[in-house]
Amino acid sequence: MENPLCPSSVLSAFPDVFLKRMEMDLLQRFEAYVASEKKIEPKDWMPDAYRKTLIRQISQHAHSEIVGMLPEGNWISRAPSLKRKAILMAKVQDEAGHGLYLYSACETLGVQRDDTIADLHSGKAKYSSIFNYPTLTWADMGAVGWLVDGAAIMNQVPLCKCSYGPYARAMVRVCKEESFHQRQGFQIMMTLAQGTEDQKAMAQDALNRWWWPSIMMFGPPDDNSPNSAQSMAWNIKRFSNDELRQKFIDLTVPQAELIGLTIPDADLKWNEETGHYEHGPIDWAEFNRVIAGHGPCNKERLAARNKAWDDGAWVREAAGAHAEKRAARKAASNTAAA
Repeated sequence: MENPLCPSSVLSAFPDVFLKRMEMDLLQRFEAYVASEKKIEPKDWMPDAYRKTLIRQISQHAHSEIVGMLPEGNWISRAPSLKRKAILMAKVQDEAGHGLYLYSACETLGVQRDDTIADLHSGKAKYSSIFNYPTLTWADMGAVGWLVDGAAIMNQVPLCKCSYGPYARAMVRVCKEESFHQRQGFQIMMTLAQGTEDQKAMAQDALNRWWWPSIMMFGPPDDNSPNSAQSMAWNIKRFSNDELRQKFIDLTVPQAELIGLTIPDADLKWNEETGHYEHGPIDWAEFNRVIAGHGPCNKERLAARNKAWDDGAWVREAAGAHAEKRAARKAASNTAAA
């Protein structure tokens, strides 16, 4: 079926007097198109607010993948075996790839990758609050994989049905790889929980420190989430923050029980009537503090990313110079052939 949404460039061909009426008509067609579960592609007309929402979300998602490499990369050389080192290195490499997919998807919306990265480095753009916590022991690699990647999967699988085509398609591969990361993390925690008393205590300590930040990964409660309603109306998001948080808790608590670890929530209990676990109060003051840049590792993470960008300048310059020379040789060859 032909997409009824015309490219934005077509609007410039009409006099201003028609633009308002035309945009209202396009908006109605856009909303009907999205409601029918069809995909919006880069050249389709879209509301400015839709485009801005996607740029914000996709760029922040990309930033999170890149910054998320830092707490894990720190443990590659200290993993307890060669096999563990290789697995962790592959995982960090996957995260780099996820960032590249997402930056590419974001560029289809008309922004430059360097500009979005500059926003990250300046502190203007946000990334997932979870990566502003330190990884203190090897067990943290298990907790990050099991809880953080588990929460990410819960968030990201619905994005495979996002209304924006490039984002949805990128998420298919991302989610497949994240599922391996989650299982790898759970396997680390299970191995530690079945080990010595000290190893089990290490696993429990990691769970204690990462549980609540993982719960906060789903964002603020629905009644305090200003962007959720519109994102859901546009089929960018498919479930609310609280719905996803509840699904994650319901899935993860039995996993902890299976390996003999205790969720650090004294108020946690199963509700037979609702078929869900009830949990204790979440410290949203901490969440807001970390988002505002005052978490344990905010400054460290941004400093590391800025240093990596500066240290890699010569690589980007060399790649650019090579591309220019290659293009010049090709142009010269084409001219000679003509």
